[in-house]
Amino acid sequence: MAPDTKHLEVTLDTHVESVNLAEEMCLRVAEAAGFAEDECYRIGMSVREGVINAFHYGNQEKPDKKIHLGIDLTGEKMVIHVMDEGKGFRLSDVPDPLAEENLLSTSGRGIFLMRSFMDEFDVVPGRTGGAEIIMSKKLPLPKSASGNGNLRPSNSDATPHQEA
Repeated sequence: MAPDTKHLEVTLDTHVESVNLAEEMCLRVAEAAGFAEDECYRIGMSVREGVINAFHYGNQEKPDKKIHLGIDLTGEKMVIHVMDEGKGFRLSDVPDPLAEENLLSTSGRGIFLMRSFMDEFDVVPGRTGGAEIIMSKKLPLPKSASGNGNLRPSNSDATPHQEA
């Protein structure tokens, strides 16, 4: 981990209340990192979907299993890890929710949303044997980066002032 990386990790119970807790934690980090309201919404929704999947599909709602949430804030991006203690899965095995035969299906949209809302998305085998979702969002550029880097106009932009 790079020295400028901030790391937060929490182990959540496999309870439906953990979904809101995980979303709230990630939203606070995203807001502190400078993400705009619409980007915070996308991050929050992605975390919500990831934790719901860990709760329902991964841990099969078994209270003896845990959901592991990790957040890394680097100089370039916010990286979120959601890991369950289930059997794991391969991303390639998840049906496309936009395929004609899946349009009316009640599941499969969470991964589609996470992929759409985040800049990077992957699923890898977790260290607990389950699946680990890794998703990231590039940090917003500082407001001063859009212009010449100064908040005040340079001398060449200023109106000359003459003494009377």
